[in-house]
Amino acid sequence: MQLLTNEEMQLAFSRFQSQNPNPKSELDYVNPFTLLVAVVLSAQATDKGVNKATKDLFKIADSPQKMLELGEENLITYIKSIGLYKNKAKNIINLSKKLISDYDSQVPDSMEDLMTLAGVGRKTANVVLNVIFNKATMPVDTHLLRVCPRVGFAQGNTPESVEKSLLERIPPEYMHDAHHWLLLHGRYVCMAKNQKCQECIISDLCKHNF
Repeated sequence: MQLLTNEEMQLAFSRFQSQNPNPKSELDYVNPFTLLVAVVLSAQATDKGVNKATKDLFKIADSPQKMLELGEENLITYIKSIGLYKNKAKNIINLSKKLISDYDSQVPDSMEDLMTLAGVGRKTANVVLNVIFNKATMPVDTHLLRVCPRVGFAQGNTPESVEKSLLERIPPEYMHDAHHWLLLHGRYVCMAKNQKCQECIISDLCKHNF
């Protein structure tokens, strides 16, 4: 596996920044709690599908207490278009209970605390820490896991190993927005099939031969 040099890493991220100076999550949310719920729902689902389901949900259940009052069965009616909806509904109700009982209904700002919540793994926690609390974290989803070793941004074949490699290699000034750029790159340019190499702004740096 060939990796980009430090100079190439700097150049790649400077191009991403020039093309998209203020990248944002494509999940719709109105506060930290609704982002947390949206990220839990997004596992093995598209952001577009999640946004469609949560458009009406978040109008009536935008806090842990309101989510509990809605209840698991009613929650299911909003999210059953999303994969694994029964398990996700159970997790959302349980994490709402824990937020009320343990965190005064506030979303915690540490990896350790976030991962005590039902349905919240390392990637979900990293998204919340980055988007809500502006921490320089690196959520590794299927896009980053595929794209980063392929292009030469990172080494590793597990989310944890790719996360560690990216945290070590990405220039600090780009760290906060890096996962957004890499996610969007994997979603719209460097897909699993039919990659758009002709449109790729880092094709001259890419270490993968298609």
